[in-house]
Amino acid sequence: MTVEEHYKVIAPRLTNWLVATGSSYANACDLVQETFLRLWRMREDLQDNDAAVAGLAFATAKNLRKNFYRDNARVDFVEEVSENASKAPTPTDKHDVAYIRSCLVSAFAELPPLLREAYTLFQIGELSIREIAHETGASEELVKVRIFRAKTKLKEILSRNSELAAFIDK
Repeated sequence: MTVEEHYKVIAPRLTNWLVATGSSYANACDLVQETFLRLWRMREDLQDNDAAVAGLAFATAKNLRKNFYRDNARVDFVEEVSENASKAPTPTDKHDVAYIRSCLVSAFAELPPLLREAYTLFQIGELSIREIAHETGASEELVKVRIFRAKTKLKEILSRNSELAAFIDK
């Protein structure tokens, strides 16, 4: 497979994973482009193995994001804090996308990092169990356990919210 063919398959999954794990969409697109630019430069040395290339792409993007945030770290101080800043979001209707998204983000934040990583690589990044195992260095069985535990924990967290109970697969 050429780098272009890998790009068509991996880029959407990688973008979704970056956004789901905290990057803005614009930053995720930039990171994906830089990742594939680096893969293009090493195209002669790439294995002809889809899982290996996907793992390399995800690892490269992850490292690029770390470097970006480390190099651009700064603290912004705000003089005033809005009265509503501490209030939990409330839905304007039962299908309020911003509210649902904020609930999902806070639910993901409650997951332990290893469970969150495995689940987002599987669901958002659409990687296979084998690809996730290769990426994380864990066994395939451990990856399956982490995904199952993450899904169970997310159901438990989201079931506390009556407005979201309808969205949970029980």
